[in-house]
Amino acid sequence: MPLSSFIFFSSDVCFFAGFAPFVFLFLVIGCTARPFYPLPNKVDGGSRKPLQTFRPYNIAHRGSNGEIPEETSAAYTKAIEEGADFIEADILSSKDGVLICFHDVYLDDTTDIANHKEFADRKRTYEVQGENITGFFTGRVAKLAILFDFTLKELKSLRVRQRYKYRDQQFNGKFQIITFEEFINIALDAPRVVGIYPEIKNPVFINQHVKWSDGKRFEDKFVETLQKYGLKGSYLSKNWRRQPVFIQSFAPTSLVYIANKTDLPKIFLIDDVDIPTQDTNQSYWEITSDEYLNYIKQYVVGIGPWKDTLVPVVNNYMATPTDIVSRAHAHNLQVHPYTYRNENIFLHFNFSQDPYLEYDYWINKIGVDGLFTDFTGSLHRFQEWTSKQQDDDDDDDDDDDASKLLHKIALLLSSYN
Repeated sequence: MPLSSFIFFSSDVCFFAGFAPFVFLFLVIGCTARPFYPLPNKVDGGSRKPLQTFRPYNIAHRGSNGEIPEETSAAYTKAIEEGADFIEADILSSKDGVLICFHDVYLDDTTDIANHKEFADRKRTYEVQGENITGFFTGRVAKLAILFDFTLKELKSLRVRQRYKYRDQQFNGKFQIITFEEFINIALDAPRVVGIYPEIKNPVFINQHVKWSDGKRFEDKFVETLQKYGLKGSYLSKNWRRQPVFIQSFAPTSLVYIANKTDLPKIFLIDDVDIPTQDTNQSYWEITSDEYLNYIKQYVVGIGPWKDTLVPVVNNYMATPTDIVSRAHAHNLQVHPYTYRNENIFLHFNFSQDPYLEYDYWINKIGVDGLFTDFTGSLHRFQEWTSKQQDDDDDDDDDDDASKLLHKIALLLSSYN
């Protein structure tokens, strides 16, 4: 009896009922060539689509700041639309102790403060990490407007502008500085699960100049803000998967300090080879040694190095990779390098001005676990394309499986003829 007759015209009810599951399975697999998985938005009782953890993390460095001024609500919203797994922010403090998202401790480069004459007397010169924060104009040193000399209300009166002149300037003056809490809510309000990746920025400097009435320090306020929104959980725990967070800092003492205050995973940021740690004055070579990696892994789940220290660059060509990634992995530490940018001035000659070649190199040859990028959309497209290629290969396997199943069903049916 032909299979079609069996399916639609068999009068043997018991026979049909016994084989209905096989026929249904065949029909589904034959049509879709896919395994049985629930739709992403139907997982866990209709919750948001979960964070992907099967490939390196796409970390939106200060939002999608290659397109929109950094660390603004628009930059973060754009990054989420473009497929970011995490949105990243630098956390500093205003004069009145409100934590905000801003990279520099001075305001001159990325805000319109020069247009606010009411703040002309706020310019200062401070020492940060052994150097005076200054600006240079026509050979003359000029004082700068320092962020923690301004209240949140005053900071909110400013408007942000694009850091780099060669990037799109059309959004200059359109967006405000946002608070740490506003940043958290952008992620929590996303249509899918999006993690946050805040940095405890310049903690030594902030603790020197900003004092909270309850005697607590910058790191305490940072952790309290996370706890206010129920953000907790060790890496890949149920709580963490629901609201993912990585905490990052260049200051190892801050990471050690907060280790007793939150179990959220932490990342130790590592600067260029000639820059010591801002709090312990340790050299790059010391903090990338096996001895130190073995120590710091008690407090962190990974490191975030400047990418050109992992693979040295000579005359704009990448040289032989160091063994830091493999050694970090041997210590069970993730590696999330920074910063990937699409512009030609940042792409080494090896990549022929093609950012996708750079992503391929770092993901598939160096084997990193996450990438900080200014262009979230390009990294997402690369990973989607390469995942699609893998899916196509898997589809071929699924087609083979479906054919084998059909053959088995035909054999079973023939035994009843």
